[in-house]
Amino acid sequence: MVILSLVLLLLSVQWSWAQEDPLLPFSEHLDLEHKVRLKWGFDKIKGTILFELTVNTSGWVGFGFSPKGGMTGADIVIGGVGPKGIYFTDRHAVGKSIPLVDKQQNYKLLSLKESDGKTVMKFQRSIGSCDENDLPITNLPMKLIYAYGQTDEIMYHSTRRGTKQLNLLKYMPRVNLPNSNFFDITMVNFTVPANHTYYHCKIMKAPTFDRKQHIYRIEPVITNIDVMHHLVLYRCPPSVTEPLEVECYTGMDTKCIEAVAVWGVGGGAFEFPEVAGLPIGGNVGDFFYRLEVHYNNPNKSAGRVDNSGLRFYYTSKLRQHDAGVLITGLAVAPGYAIPPKAKSFLTYGLCDTAYIPKVLETPHDLQVFSLMLHTHLAGRKVRVGHFRGGKQIDFLAADENYDFEYQEATNLGKTKTVKLGDKLLVECTYDTEKRSTLTWGAYSTSDEMCLAFLFYYPAMNLGTCVSLPNATTLISKMGAKDTATWLNMMFTKTWNDMSINQYQQTLKRIDQLVWIINSNNNISSNTGLIPDFTVIPSAPCMSDSATKSLALPSGTWRNMMLMKTWNDMSINQYQQTLKRIDQLIWIINSNNNMSSNTGLIPDFTVIPSAPCMSDSATKSLALLSLLLCLAVQWASF
Repeated sequence: MVILSLVLLLLSVQWSWAQEDPLLPFSEHLDLEHKVRLKWGFDKIKGTILFELTVNTSGWVGFGFSPKGGMTGADIVIGGVGPKGIYFTDRHAVGKSIPLVDKQQNYKLLSLKESDGKTVMKFQRSIGSCDENDLPITNLPMKLIYAYGQTDEIMYHSTRRGTKQLNLLKYMPRVNLPNSNFFDITMVNFTVPANHTYYHCKIMKAPTFDRKQHIYRIEPVITNIDVMHHLVLYRCPPSVTEPLEVECYTGMDTKCIEAVAVWGVGGGAFEFPEVAGLPIGGNVGDFFYRLEVHYNNPNKSAGRVDNSGLRFYYTSKLRQHDAGVLITGLAVAPGYAIPPKAKSFLTYGLCDTAYIPKVLETPHDLQVFSLMLHTHLAGRKVRVGHFRGGKQIDFLAADENYDFEYQEATNLGKTKTVKLGDKLLVECTYDTEKRSTLTWGAYSTSDEMCLAFLFYYPAMNLGTCVSLPNATTLISKMGAKDTATWLNMMFTKTWNDMSINQYQQTLKRIDQLVWIINSNNNISSNTGLIPDFTVIPSAPCMSDSATKSLALPSGTWRNMMLMKTWNDMSINQYQQTLKRIDQLIWIINSNNNMSSNTGLIPDFTVIPSAPCMSDSATKSLALLSLLLCLAVQWASF
């Protein structure tokens, strides 16, 4: 009997896991009786949102968005399975009467089923509004309304209605599990140095558990918000066996590189999806952890005592997968610089997952569900491109209005699969127009970074997957004979639009050093090239008469151009498209004889200017020269 019960339990768990849909990661009951359940997921890059509404009825069902929570002004869909088959309409309400059918049907029905007294309606729409009767879905909480009938005759719903306010695009569930608890990992009465930038690291043990637990929620515990920049918790390898508290990146602390939690200024709590949790205890092992705290103290205030850190909520009710964090982007190492006076300077960090098997025995695909993007003060935009088979297939994330004061791990809206062999490209855009000196890649707040923290499952023993332009190639391509000459060239160069663009193109076109490091600090060193971003088209407004071919008629294209929301991202995508497609080339002589041909636009390369050397310049370059030599040596192993 016990064995039978166990088998039934395992079957029920497997069945529940099988029901998880990566395209619909979020779920809420809209009513207290749990008769109406909404599941949804979205793709901000393509501008679409997907819904699945399940209602305990065999009659009509309705769902919509309301300005104030009532009928008036609401954007509504109504559907069901009647005697004559499926019906589904996009409507709007002008009062308390039956909602009117929209002239333009902007919701797309994907499936509609009725069985066992339940109706399940799956449909999709654009995140933005498509006509005057549609309400746009925003990053703010919205009032969702629902109603349903007992038959398929659309009429007054009586008490079978309700309203619930949710933030669909920034959804963060608050799970209160009955068998859960929490622990803190924090600094303890640490006196913050009176330095502009200081990284402090504390290596310690987390609480021990006989059985494996899953962390499902992480909250920041901040005592000095005005000097706090970020917190990262790393799991240490088995070789780290003693506690330690020291300034970061000065010795033993550098062994702990597997990130498990991250918080940035402006961020809040982070909740894992229902299918995954951060493992601790049991067979996970009795590891030490390193808490890294970056203090940004521009006023150099003295005597500040800090107890900041992270709070971890855990449960013994295990989830389907262990979750992990992978750091991707541009390696934080000497060897690249951002010139001054640049309005929009681009850097790139490449992660080639084809090399993961070199550092792991049993690698597998990554199911990415959340990201945190990270730069410092000059950062303005961050994009994470996803490439497969030499072609871009998606953006994992894109922040066209990056704000240093608001760094938060955000849900992708759906789980995205990164297959082994795929490449991830992190692109950062910087504005140094008001700076007069070079900005180097390093740890200070006034230096720069270009990173993307990927939250994924199932977890692997991975730390980082990053790249850096090959310093040896860079020095050669820019016409310098050695590191000192190159550094002097960089410091004395006249930086204008032309020289900035030439330098940017050189950094992108030369070979990149690509490193993958596992949790035990085993490293795979490889080379790669930066691919070009292509356009990921946004979905048009959904309708029955939606475009059925990618070859758009000219009138449709003109209408698209006139109706398109033009911002930095769409402008850049359009510009890249114009450049990368084939060009019609005509040569016409004086007698109007014409030759018509096709061609592709080549890329500009750098025409190196002659280097200048001076005694005063070389004296100031000793430290940077040493650092760059170290970077060149790192590239050689």
